[in-house]
Amino acid sequence: MRDDFTEQLGERLRELRRTRALSLESLATASGVSRSMISDVERGARSPTVLVLARLATALGTTVSRLLGEDQPARTILLRHAEQHAIDHPDGWQRRILSPVLPGVEFELIRTTVAAGAVIGSFAAHAAGSREYVAVETGELTVTLDGVDHRLGRGDALYYAGDCVHAFANPGPTECVYYTAMQVAGSPHHLSPEEAT
Repeated sequence: MRDDFTEQLGERLRELRRTRALSLESLATASGVSRSMISDVERGARSPTVLVLARLATALGTTVSRLLGEDQPARTILLRHAEQHAIDHPDGWQRRILSPVLPGVEFELIRTTVAAGAVIGSFAAHAAGSREYVAVETGELTVTLDGVDHRLGRGDALYYAGDCVHAFANPGPTECVYYTAMQVAGSPHHLSPEEAT
């Protein structure tokens, strides 16, 4: 990610955290991301991985899209390939966000490319009422939901309630390309009376 982009990401993260009245410590507890990492990201000193972004977004009750981009209120939005946010992970996969950030809408359409044998890892459960849809374009994909594996091949689709721990891996010998449509419902982490003081 570019330095100016990393700075903008940090500003958006700080703004969302403050809007939700969360301290650095509270967000660290809710997301499982260290306080120092969150502070570094907010200052634009460090670029987070996709998994860290996903954990922070989940704890804030929002999407990675909202962390990466500002609201676009237009009725029609064309996102050219070069304008889409793409994040490459060193373990051999790329997450490309195909949907714009719309005011009041917590929805993402994502294209993920996974190298043969690569393991993406697990994502935290979203708020109750969240939904995810996965469709495999090419290759093979294993989606693990709360410890239960679901093996998908080319053309297969899967729906699941997003309030479970979900993990992804490509067990096959060729690259896998799949799409995820995700609607995040509910609210972000709520502070207990002890955390609010």
